[in-house]
Order: sequence, then structure tokens, then C-alpha cells
Amino acid sequence: MAANSSAVWQKGRVVETLDVARGIRRIVIEPDAPVAAAPGTHVDVAVVVNGEREVRSYSVVETNDDGRRLALSVFRTPASRGGSIFMHGLVAGDDVAITQPMQNFPLRVGAPRYVILAGGIGVTAVLGMARQLARLGADYRFVYAGRSRDAMAYLNELLAEHGDRLEVHVDAEGTQLDVPALVSGLDLDTELYMCGPIRLMDAVRRSWQDFELSLPNLRYETFGNSGWFDPQEFVVRIPRLGIEALVPKDRSMLEALEAAGADMMFDCRKGECGLCEVDVLELRGDIDHRDVFYSERQQQASAKMCCCVSRVIAKNPLGSSPVLSGNGRAVVSIEVS
Repeated sequence: MAANSSAVWQKGRVVETLDVARGIRRIVIEPDAPVAAAPGTHVDVAVVVNGEREVRSYSVVETNDDGRRLALSVFRTPASRGGSIFMHGLVAGDDVAITQPMQNFPLRVGAPRYVILAGGIGVTAVLGMARQLARLGADYRFVYAGRSRDAMAYLNELLAEHGDRLEVHVDAEGTQLDVPALVSGLDLDTELYMCGPIRLMDAVRRSWQDFELSLPNLRYETFGNSGWFDPQEFVVRIPRLGIEALVPKDRSMLEALEAAGADMMFDCRKGECGLCEVDVLELRGDIDHRDVFYSERQQQASAKMCCCVSRVIAKNPLGSSPVLSGNGRAVVSIEVS
């Protein structure tokens, strides 16, 4: 059962699609009931996966002042659960069901200094923030990290817009981002807004704590699908309900449980809110915690997990090191609220 009952659904018409980087497609939609979309907002989109309607969230990259056109940018992930494949299949003239823009990642105007940090496709969540700060004449840095330039969406446009305020780090060019160096150079009044892969965001959060910066000044949004390990099939059981389900590589544990008949609570589907939390009763394998809801201590305890994004991986026969292509399936038994 979804907790987000405040979402307002409407019909949208696709008016333009364009590849803006390797594997990333820009999709422009005209909604029936437009409203203005502030930086940091997203829309939910009803996608069709294996003949079933599912919901995916995408950041609003660009919008008119009146919201009559919304631009989304979607990365076709190698281990797609079907949503990005559906979105990449859209063409001009197609109708889609979308929500009005929703805000879970607001930019606070008025801070003395800002750092906007984007990792890969995470640029879609923060691009609008950097543009607003530029319009306001704020003191900001825009740090954009990626594996290669051809995979970094909007890079040329951002270089033209932000000039020397844009700091580019490219792994393929040997200019990887040094997270501790970035964080150590910040003062207590700087607010940092970030979106990117879990490894990047975890490194920033660790450094933020190491340098004892103000926690409320670190703000972020997650993809909800990036993890520490490649996804594997695993089995989830709810003994009390007599439910057992196989979780494929391209499906979340939450989706597999819903398909098996479990009445699940959830909201964000990105590992941020904790509403989909389940208790771990028994575990054969390791939990790949992909959430940002639990502390490091809670994740290490592996007593609970966010079933919307986190997964279970097999162990090798000699110890606890995960086997990314292991033969045996991991198994987790859980209890739900």
C-alpha cells in the first residue's frame, strides 16, 4: 500500500525525445494540468513492465515557468527493472500518466555558500538548483563527476552556463573527485546538495562526519537503484504469511513481495523514508544495503532492511565475501509490519 496518497495524477503527451549522452535520453512532456516545478522536484511516471503498471520517479531537469513543458532525462541502466527501457521506448505523440511535480529535495535560498555535487545521472536532480543559484547571484560551486565525458549529460551546456564555477572530474581522464579534499575545504556555513551513486554519497557522508560539519547542511537525493554489488537473484520468505518469492535481478524485493500477494507499506521507493522497513528473521547471504535511511551501525547489524532498494547477495564457500556471479541463491526470511 503506497503511503503517497497526495500525488495528483494527470495525462502527459510526449513532444520530444533526444539522446543527451551515452545511454541517457531527454524526454519532454506536456502535462494536461501543468503547475510550476521548483528545483529539486520530481514526477512519478506510470510505466508498463511485463504487462503490469508500475511507478518510477524521475527528476524534473527543466521546465517552463508555468510548467507547461517538463523535461526528464532517463539513464537506461544495464540492470534495468524495466522502467528505463519503457521510458527509452517513448516517442513524440505517446501519452503517459504522470503526477504533478512533487518536492522531496528542496533548495534553501539564503545560505552564505553552496556546493552542488552531481555524480553521473545524478546531475538531473541538481541541475535546476545550480541554475537558480546562478540567477540569484549566489556564492556556489558546481562539482560534476563522471566516468567519461560522453556519458555526462548536459556537460557542454553547463560549461557554457556556469563557467569557472563548474568543476569537472572525469575518471577516464585521471581527474577523479577527491571527496575528502572537497569536504575538508568547506566551512560550517556551506550547504552541500548532492545526487549520485551510493559509493559517492557514502564517501561524502563519511567525510562530512569526519570533519564534523553541520549535518543539516548536507542534503541529498538518491537514485534508489545503485548498490555496492551487482544484483543477484535471491529468495525472500515471510514465514508468518506462508509467502516465498524469487527476486530476479531486474526486480526489487518490494515488487516481488507485492506480486506474491503481500500488502506492503512504502512511499519513496528510493531507500530514503524507511516506510518499507522489514525485520530480518534469518539470513543466508549478505545484505547489500542500498538505502540512505539507516546509519552505518544499523546497516552492519543487518537486523532490518529497506525492501524497496536493498538486496541480498550470496556468500562464497570460504567466507563472507560476496560472490557477484555466485551459483547458489541467497535467502532472507523477514517479518513485515
